[in-house]
Amino acid sequence: MIRRMKDFKIVPQNAFYGTGRRKESIARVWLVKDTNKQIVKAKDSGKEFELKDYVQRESLYHKVLHPLKLSGLEGRFGIYATVEGGGISAQAEALMYGIAKAIINYNSELRSTLKKAGLLARDAREKERKKYGLMKARKAYRWSKR
Repeated sequence: MIRRMKDFKIVPQNAFYGTGRRKESIARVWLVKDTNKQIVKAKDSGKEFELKDYVQRESLYHKVLHPLKLSGLEGRFGIYATVEGGGISAQAEALMYGIAKAIINYNSELRSTLKKAGLLARDAREKERKKYGLMKARKAYRWSKR
């Protein structure tokens, strides 16, 4: 089911912003008071989706909402996010990091709780570049002596 941006009123008085990154993915997240809708807008297609429909897997959905559960704010905020780049898994982790940063903008006292859970340290692993003479980063062509 697709929701529209007009369902949300994102103003500084009722929304808290955070940016999350993982691999090639970037997620811009707003936690919105007085609603429980969870909407993700994909930049490449321009369409808006329910969060649960967008991430597709139950495990990724729970990973995205982990910062809210950990801080005890589950059900108190709606989520509006725009995502771009990477795949679904990387976008889900970027959403998780973005939600954690938005929670800190809401209440900075929750920082120690989120930091102990490792939700504020960005996972910096990136794809290794392709080298010349190889098929991929490390995969080589088949070698034959004769």
